[in-house]
Amino acid sequence: MSSRTNHQRLMALEKQMDAAAAAFDFEQAAALRDEIARLRGEADDIVGQPPPGQMGLGSNAPVREPPKGWVKPKKPNLMTNNHKGRKER
Repeated sequence: MSSRTNHQRLMALEKQMDAAAAAFDFEQAAALRDEIARLRGEADDIVGQPPPGQMGLGSNAPVREPPKGWVKPKKPNLMTNNHKGRKER
């Protein structure tokens, strides 16, 4: 597909999405939004159904990965960090 054809297809899908949202057909609008994102190459941000075996145990919610470079914060020591001494009260 050429760039012009892609652009025309995206514009048509956006109009259909706006019309669906105006008609309160949010399921159709969401499907069109996902199709637009896929055509633009932004489909990585959309959470879909994970492959079998990667789903949380006992739920249908997909397992989310933390962003790259994210470091788990240090767990506070509940016995000392939240304690005020007698002189600090």
